[in-house]
Parts: sequence; structure tokens; C-alpha cells
Amino acid sequence: MLLYPSVDKLLEKIDSRYSLIALASKRAHELDAGAKPLLNEYKSQKSVGKALEEIEAGLLKIDENNKDFD
Repeated sequence: MLLYPSVDKLLEKIDSRYSLIALASKRAHELDAGAKPLLNEYKSQKSVGKALEEIEAGLLKIDENNKDFD
């Protein structure tokens, strides 16, 4: 089974697996709660997949000053 986006590509955007998981989880919860999508079209139907696609597109990042997730 191939995953999209790949973990290797995502780790180019976010420096650690822990941070990647935390950011994707927080964004997935926001999407589930009705937050506005950041992309016009998604390959994934699930909120976690959508969050990972947004990270891969460079639309989500971690604020390095306070390690809070934007």
C-alpha cells in the first residue's frame, strides 16, 4: 500500500516525526470540527489524510519560537 503524501516528503517540511504527528492530529481535529479547508481538492477522504496533504503543500507549520502549532 502506497501512502500519499510520503513520510519522507513530509519530514522535509516538519523536522521530527513527533511534531509531524502532533501537527497533523491537531489539524485533523480542526477539520472534523468544521474548520475551513486550506486546499481546493484533496486526494484523501479522511481528515488526517487531508491534514497531511496540507502539511505537504506547505500550508501548515510549527511556530519554532514557542513550539505551538499554527
